[in-house]
Amino acid sequence: MSQSSAAQIPDPASADAGNGPAVTRPEFDALFEAVRTWGRWAHADRGAWNRVTADHVRRATATVRSGAVVPMALPWNTRPGPDNRKPALHHMTDLGDVEAPEPRTHKDFIAVDYHGKGVSHLDALSHVAYRGRLYDGRTASEVVDSAGARFGAVSELGPLVTKGVLLDLPAVLGVRWLEPGRAVRAKDVLAAEKALDVTIGDGDAVLLRSGHVRRRAEVGAWDPDTASAGFHVDAVPLLAERGIALLGGDGDSDVRPSPVDGVHSPVHALAVAAMGVPLLDNLDLEALSAATAEAGRHEFMLVVAPLNVPGGTGSPVTPVAVL
Repeated sequence: MSQSSAAQIPDPASADAGNGPAVTRPEFDALFEAVRTWGRWAHADRGAWNRVTADHVRRATATVRSGAVVPMALPWNTRPGPDNRKPALHHMTDLGDVEAPEPRTHKDFIAVDYHGKGVSHLDALSHVAYRGRLYDGRTASEVVDSAGARFGAVSELGPLVTKGVLLDLPAVLGVRWLEPGRAVRAKDVLAAEKALDVTIGDGDAVLLRSGHVRRRAEVGAWDPDTASAGFHVDAVPLLAERGIALLGGDGDSDVRPSPVDGVHSPVHALAVAAMGVPLLDNLDLEALSAATAEAGRHEFMLVVAPLNVPGGTGSPVTPVAVL
């Protein structure tokens, strides 16, 4: 397909966009209350990562058979586009002509405003507030200011090793990708579990492949704030019931346009602010899809090691699956 096809995304106003059913604000608020876990853990900054114990790590290592290592980060993206409004920075600072001549060294500088669509990153618990409150009921304006976050910072999370589950929806449905605007509902999660012979359990990390990266490569870039495949809010109670520790995907987990009036990222609000579940956004799951298909299993050991940034609301990250 040509790059000019990039604009061919579902009309958000069309019923064919598939982002429904619509959810009213009172219904959403009731759902928020139903899934929230405030007050559950003494180390509330870590939220659902408190679920993962040494037993969970040992269970994750037991899934390793071939030893294949699959990274899931997008390349550092310095090119502006409709899905990369704030490109990352990369330039050289030393071409071997700054310090003493031997040994010759080369140095560079990188920087990024990573909360967006162009960089694979982790959302910490300080990233999302709903009705003015972060996870555990902390008042956002009291704990987040120009110096950073004093609650829910990414530095409080540390590394995570747990069992990962890939919900490869295009593989289940026999399509190349989910079209932007397609909602993944609770019934889709259950169908994927059955088709892929997986069961989401306590402390697991759930990764949703919509085929976003493949579509972008073949069709061209578009604005995923306008339309993207992702979870409908009716899938969240199921994930909450299973006790997940991490949620992520090749989008940002939310279907867009949002089915909830007045809430642009309802899954973010439910996962991060209500459940204390950090999010992995903008992964490249194409290699993992191929590797799990070849292995005939969609469970693996997942390693996530965010940068240790005191006060940070998240971090660029390269998650790694080990099969």
